Amino acid sequence: MSMFNQMLASALPHMPQSLVGKVSARYIAGERLEDAMRVVRRYNDRGAGATVDLLGEFVDHFAAVDATVQEYIRILDELDRLQLRAGISVKLTAFGLLLDAARCREAVARVVDHAATRGRYVRIDMEDSPVTDATFEIYRAMRARYERVGIVIQAYLRRTPADAERLVAEGADVRLCKGIYVEPQALAWKHPESVRRNYTHTLEILLRGSGHVAIATHDEPLVWDALDLIRRLEIPSSRYEFQALLGVAQPLVDTLIDQGQPLRIYVPYGEAWFAYATRRLRENPAIAGHVTRDLFSSAS
Repeated sequence: MSMFNQMLASALPHMPQSLVGKVSARYIAGERLEDAMRVVRRYNDRGAGATVDLLGEFVDHFAAVDATVQEYIRILDELDRLQLRAGISVKLTAFGLLLDAARCREAVARVVDHAATRGRYVRIDMEDSPVTDATFEIYRAMRARYERVGIVIQAYLRRTPADAERLVAEGADVRLCKGIYVEPQALAWKHPESVRRNYTHTLEILLRGSGHVAIATHDEPLVWDALDLIRRLEIPSSRYEFQALLGVAQPLVDTLIDQGQPLRIYVPYGEAWFAYATRRLRENPAIAGHVTRDLFSSAS
């Protein structure tokens, strides 16, 4: 991780929103639901699915939670109205997990129950380590209500292979990503190659199970390893999919689509885009280098 990227990551949150917005438009669908639906339609037309994420984490009052619940219900209704191939992704801190876990569970249940009436999929995102166990607890409570609920695990955490083994025993639908939150070394692998090895090791655990596996990475060597595992283990396409963030690693995304691989795009939108964009830059300074190149490219 270069010092230059770290400096950029620290500086970008203080730049004008218009400047950051110009770059983040590639990674965020927009502020409105209509913006997200337009992006979902574009990828559906190319044969890819989507998962829609309403931006806004770490809320500090329950009025915001109620607004989040209502917007997710609106998302589910709009996906049905437009007959789009997509589900939703939710972060529990947006539902008040850090305020009151019981009320958070009730709020998430409202969305999960509405998704069940629409036959839509719900993915519960994983956040930083202080809420990992609470996230698993609420996920399992929601899975008991509705089968089409999945969870996310993060390959940079040392605990992840053990979590994967337990989820495999439960027949869970799991998204495996590298992880982006800043964690202490006691909990997380720090060397990039260690994270890659833990990713591939965990992916094999998941693929040897019976549940659906979402392979969420933009790391081309990891995609190559995943394709090799899929071939060696003779995994049918109904049991896995690749996932990518909107606007990231587009050549890789195009290649997977062209090859006919099952693929889903993570489509974030909402008025909280600036906080999302700058937080991701702080958590992953390497992205700052890409942002800077984009800025210079767009100016040339």
